[in-house]
Amino acid sequence: MKFRKTKDKPKNNLVNFFKTNFDEHNLWEYKAEETDLLAQLVNIIRPKKPKLVHSVDLGELLHELKENAKYREELSQYIKGLIKDKKFSNILTDAGIISNADFLFEVKRRLFAKLIPEQPEKNTLEYILNQVFFVKTDPVWIDKIPPQQIEQLFDLLQFKPIYDESKDQLTELIFAIEVNIHRIAGRALEHEVIKMVPEYENLESPFLAFQREFGDVREKLLDKKRDYVTSDDLDYKQLVLLQQQCSDYVKTAFKNSEKFGISLHVNQTLLRIRQQLERLQTLLPLLAIDAPEEAKKHTIELAKDLISYNCDKNNIRKLINESTQLLSYEVTQHTARTGEHYITKGRKEYFRMLWAASGGGFIVAILCIIKVFLSKMDTSAFGQAFFYSMNYSLGFITIYLLGFTLATKQPAMTASALISALEAGRKNDHMPDAEKHKAFAELFARVFRSQFIAFVGNVFVAFPVALLGIWLIDIAFDYNLALTKWYHLIHDLNPIDSLSILHAAIAGVFLFLSGIIAGAVANRDKYQHIYYRIQEHPLLKMSLGRVRTEKLAKMYEKKWAGIVSNFWFGIFMGSTGAIGIFLGLNIDIRHITFASGNLALGLYGANWEVSDELLFWGIFGIGIIGAVNFLVSFGLSMGLAFRSRNIPISEMRLVAASVWSYFKKRPWTFFFPPLK
Repeated sequence: MKFRKTKDKPKNNLVNFFKTNFDEHNLWEYKAEETDLLAQLVNIIRPKKPKLVHSVDLGELLHELKENAKYREELSQYIKGLIKDKKFSNILTDAGIISNADFLFEVKRRLFAKLIPEQPEKNTLEYILNQVFFVKTDPVWIDKIPPQQIEQLFDLLQFKPIYDESKDQLTELIFAIEVNIHRIAGRALEHEVIKMVPEYENLESPFLAFQREFGDVREKLLDKKRDYVTSDDLDYKQLVLLQQQCSDYVKTAFKNSEKFGISLHVNQTLLRIRQQLERLQTLLPLLAIDAPEEAKKHTIELAKDLISYNCDKNNIRKLINESTQLLSYEVTQHTARTGEHYITKGRKEYFRMLWAASGGGFIVAILCIIKVFLSKMDTSAFGQAFFYSMNYSLGFITIYLLGFTLATKQPAMTASALISALEAGRKNDHMPDAEKHKAFAELFARVFRSQFIAFVGNVFVAFPVALLGIWLIDIAFDYNLALTKWYHLIHDLNPIDSLSILHAAIAGVFLFLSGIIAGAVANRDKYQHIYYRIQEHPLLKMSLGRVRTEKLAKMYEKKWAGIVSNFWFGIFMGSTGAIGIFLGLNIDIRHITFASGNLALGLYGANWEVSDELLFWGIFGIGIIGAVNFLVSFGLSMGLAFRSRNIPISEMRLVAASVWSYFKKRPWTFFFPPLK
């Protein structure tokens, strides 16, 4: 039999609800598993915007139940019949906890469950919660109901605590705790987890002790007439202590990732263990009662937890945030250490950066000339993408190995170093916000002037070297390399008539990704002990000798991540145009240093006969391209660094205000080093 649906929420909704469903019908006629009536009642109580309301008042519902014994009795019998003998241990063991160490599998599983929700068997409480509390914000407004009103509702409907004579609900709770403990112990004893915590190598595993101790508490609860323990029970206190020791074990493993690196699989395994321990931290206190009134409070807490866990079980954003935070931290830690070399302090470092940037500009000018040569090859789009990519990759690797600098590579590296300065300031709680971020503002000024002088070195060397190169080719071979290409070389720099700003933004994204790749490779090699493996490789030691093998290992440790990063940066830069052609999209890349070299080639190709307007927009476009390269790469890197340190993005406003204040006081320090 179907229930009548109440109309759209007038003020007397509850009155209409009770009159329609209680006066005209006898609830005993309905099947116990029918959830429609309860879903209607919850929908009436549920606020339209739960996050905006400060409190949810159940006064009207309580009034109706107090005034009408028929309503109270029938609603009580209906809900009791609905939840009678319903199993709920699966919610406590599985809901909201990572089910698999495979991150992508877990994302796909939750995404599919969002589209087509899982429907458990009708003999479970999870089925009822899916039908009644199916809105993800339900835990929010339920938590805003005054506790005294929930307790009144509990008494009016004559519910019993879980510690009753039948022990069925208590048994479900104990079983859920036991399952979580066994799962934790199994995962924690995996080799990859144990090696993350060498501090515990000669100690007894706290997880095994936790498992044994709970067995004692379990027997005490199920065998004795009493259905609970007191908080001063020695076995219970030991259980709580061991739970904390297990949590400390996981914290140590996460902390050690900075020394040993970490894989995505181990990260997910540790995250799963941490989630299960947090679940136990919530459930264990439900076993201890010191006063009779706590039985009712614990039962209400358990009910609220069940609703919360069930609503949150397919939360994809939370999964991604938790899963990627540590890995993003490890990645940015490498870029932070690398980025410190890109930040100048005094005049000596400032001019050293100018020299390194000049070397980078020299090589980029040669790459510009080679690219024009390659563009004249009669080959497929794939062949063109391959040769362009190799040109870029080999050039970038050469710049890196020779110790030169490509200006826009800096933002992705320096953002993490800036966040480290911000973190140091945030730890001083007693300081005003302006003082907290002062160190960040000072470091940002150093980063900005380092980037400025790197731009100067790249741009002002790439232009004359490219010009000299194309002139020497013309003198030697009587061939103007850019004669048919000059218009595109200059016009593509125009921020008004071309898509140079979009293309510069794409290059900024690739600059950011290259920094991520460097950090990821460094983290992987550290976790897999690649440097140590090379150092102790028996065949290498036999053929090269121990000293040379150690030098090879050190060189690999110092350079390999950067080589891989620059190789992939070249692939990204060289293949974008071909991918755009394949997809029918007008996408390409624009980089400030290459733009400077291309302008020189275009001017020579046109025999210097270009309009003032075209020349102006070409020169102006170089500056715009550089700014977009910097802003996109730096912005993405800062966002990742904020994410890795769990710093809210809203704090960016305070940081920007601090930087602006510092700029007004000392604007010259953003471009030139201090005189002293």
